[in-house]
Amino acid sequence: MGGNRQKMKKIIAVILMVFLTLSLASTAFAGGGGPPKGIKKGVFIEVDPVTRTAVFKPSDSEEPMTLKLGESVEPEDIDLNKKVLVSLGKHDGEEFIKSVSVMFMDLTLEKLIALLVVGLIGGLLSGFIGSGGAFVLTPSMMSLGAPGAVAVASNMCHKFPKAMVGAYKRFKYGQADIKLGLVMAISAIAGVQIGIKIQKFILNKWGNAGSNLYVSVAFVVILVIVGTYVFYDAWKLARGGAEVKVSKLALAMQKIKIPPMLHFKRAGVTLSAWVTIPVGLATGMLAATIAVGGFIGVPGMIYVVGASAIVASATELVIAFIMGLWGSIQWGLSGLIDIRLTLLILAASLFGVQLGALGTTYVKDYVIKVVMGAVMLIVAVSRGAKVPIYLSELGFTSLDPKTASVLNEISFWALVTALATAGVIITGAMIKGMRKAKAEEREAAAKEAASH
Repeated sequence: MGGNRQKMKKIIAVILMVFLTLSLASTAFAGGGGPPKGIKKGVFIEVDPVTRTAVFKPSDSEEPMTLKLGESVEPEDIDLNKKVLVSLGKHDGEEFIKSVSVMFMDLTLEKLIALLVVGLIGGLLSGFIGSGGAFVLTPSMMSLGAPGAVAVASNMCHKFPKAMVGAYKRFKYGQADIKLGLVMAISAIAGVQIGIKIQKFILNKWGNAGSNLYVSVAFVVILVIVGTYVFYDAWKLARGGAEVKVSKLALAMQKIKIPPMLHFKRAGVTLSAWVTIPVGLATGMLAATIAVGGFIGVPGMIYVVGASAIVASATELVIAFIMGLWGSIQWGLSGLIDIRLTLLILAASLFGVQLGALGTTYVKDYVIKVVMGAVMLIVAVSRGAKVPIYLSELGFTSLDPKTASVLNEISFWALVTALATAGVIITGAMIKGMRKAKAEEREAAAKEAASH
């Protein structure tokens, strides 16, 4: 055990040193150093409803600037002396305000408690299914009022210390394949760079409403596709209609003999390094654009690489740690991380991730798939309900206030249902597994006593 601990510490130290150096050296490529072109950070210090102008002081300049309000922006939309993201457009060579978003939402007691609860359940999911819990954390922060880009950046920042704790726990349980995690992370980092570029392009082109729409649509499409497949697979296993076995796709991938060939001892597979590239690339790209990579990475390792759900979910935490560290540095250079959200969610999730990791030692393989698939599909409903609202904000469609209010309620309660479902299934499975393990121990002790 001591040897494993020392080995893990050395691996973490090497990763930290290498990626800190690389990230600083590649800031220009990664897009760090400020928000994207056409987006400015700063505060409004004055607004004139008569002339429809506002005095704005950018964060990167001492000189205030007077901007005209665009057609979609009303004087009452301007919050004075609050840090905001302003999306700018140009007409006849003159800049105007396309949209305004408060960067750092006000934290009320209710929101603070909500963030702690969300962080706890997100950590529970992270330790249990290895996805980082981001597919509930990012939508939760957005539902509480954080802009899409800020929610993504803050979520990614909280991810790497939590993933480090979860990876270490799962490594001690003999579940994490460190080699597979490091190989996957190499291509995942390239995906992170691409994802940050995409998110910044969308912010520049359509502002915060466009970013929110993109995040939500991406969630719905991917969650429905991946969640349906994973849940169906888990449902078959739970009903005894199938055995846990390597997928046909994974068996086909393992027949590819393009060098370099790698053997992953813990996962129990040997395959070409090139097979891991598309899975890692997709994982990193999604992690940077919507702060979620695990629900691509985990199914990818299960159905493409051929690892078991236990090993895949543990190994994903290794990848999440590396990606989270890298992405946090890049988002931090862009100034889009709300450290308050990061610390609140992290405080609760560090506790939850250890419970989740412990839970994996007491449950069957298919239970992990049940949790993953069920929560994905419910969260897809939550994000899908918000899509018409964001389309309305962009002017693509009209939506009356009553309908918007109903959609917001659907989104909120679907998210609550997803969180409750995750908590109940994981806790119930863990308690059942612990009882069964204790009963088996008592039975074994009784038999041993009888034999003497």
